Amino acid sequence: MAKSGPGKSRNFMFNVTIAAVASSIGLIIMIILFFCLRNFPIRKSIFFWKKQNPAHRNIEIFLRNCGPLQVRRYSYSEVKKMTNSFKEKLGQGGFGSVYKGKLLQDGSLVAVKMLINESKITNGEDFINEVATISITSHVNIVSLLGFCFEGSKKALIYEFMLNGSLEKFIFNENDFNLDWETHYQISLGIARGLEYLHRGCNTRILHFDIKPHNILLDADFVPKISDFGLAKICTRQESVSSMLGPRGTIGYIAPEIISRNFGVISYKTDVYSYGMMVLEIVGGRQNVNIQANNTSEIYFPHWVYRKLELDEEVCLKRINDKEDKIKVKKMIIVSLWCVQANPEKRPSMSKVIEMLEGSVDSLQIPPTPFLSSSSSSSTSPLSSEFSSSAFLI
Repeated sequence: MAKSGPGKSRNFMFNVTIAAVASSIGLIIMIILFFCLRNFPIRKSIFFWKKQNPAHRNIEIFLRNCGPLQVRRYSYSEVKKMTNSFKEKLGQGGFGSVYKGKLLQDGSLVAVKMLINESKITNGEDFINEVATISITSHVNIVSLLGFCFEGSKKALIYEFMLNGSLEKFIFNENDFNLDWETHYQISLGIARGLEYLHRGCNTRILHFDIKPHNILLDADFVPKISDFGLAKICTRQESVSSMLGPRGTIGYIAPEIISRNFGVISYKTDVYSYGMMVLEIVGGRQNVNIQANNTSEIYFPHWVYRKLELDEEVCLKRINDKEDKIKVKKMIIVSLWCVQANPEKRPSMSKVIEMLEGSVDSLQIPPTPFLSSSSSSSTSPLSSEFSSSAFLI
């Protein structure tokens, strides 16, 4: 049996001392890291420890470079609280769901739009566009962005609450929601004022690129608010022409120049076209293309209504009760047909649209045919073969 001498005892004590010192150093390092990371913002720690995908990086770069925003940034836990764990769903769109909520500060009603898988499709562009554009606007006919959330994969946009929802339910649902023509007229005028503000009233020019009934929200007094700026583009006020990589917009409201540059350049006149198509739907109380129409001549409403105007025939529409209603409807029709001219140079500016809507109907000129081709015997859309596919119209 080996004897334990003084040398072995010294070696044992040395090893114990080294182990104790190493453990102490390790513990100190862990404590330091704990306190450092505790004070390190969550979003930065995620960026620090985990490689972000390109969409997350794009959003982080945007938020870092744009400086102080006029809207508040909320955490995901705050968003969850204000929606009561997403209890009341108001609707759903292509990029996510909208929930009813209350601001934690004062209990004001809000609409919270949760974006789902949005970054995979647009590389974060939709989220950036919404925050960048609406946060710099202030107009009675533009929806107010009150805040946003960006926490990893969780993205939310917090808007003022619109009691009456979107315009589409008041023009495409015949039985439940009927508005009088004065309200329709005021809604059309309000949207025109909102677009005129985006095109000329801001420090920068904002092109919306997705004007349609679904993106027009109505407050308790039916004041229209332009919403959903996910496809919007910011230009300088001096820029009259916009560049674009690929088409954007919704089929049925897209201007011809979006599809083919042969029709002209992309500019604020693109929004004018979409506005005109939307007003025609307000007037008709139906979508502009209706393959279930009783007569084949009525399938494409803009063509049908233009032929009535061209032949000086009365446009027989529902709920026209008196002379004042007829005047409002005629103004809306003439203005919208000017707006949907295939040649963007023939379309009026939104300032001119407002002037025409507020002016005398007798001062309005009948526009030239707004279509790419037209025939009195045509029973379908008068668009040329390049645009005659149902994919473009529906």
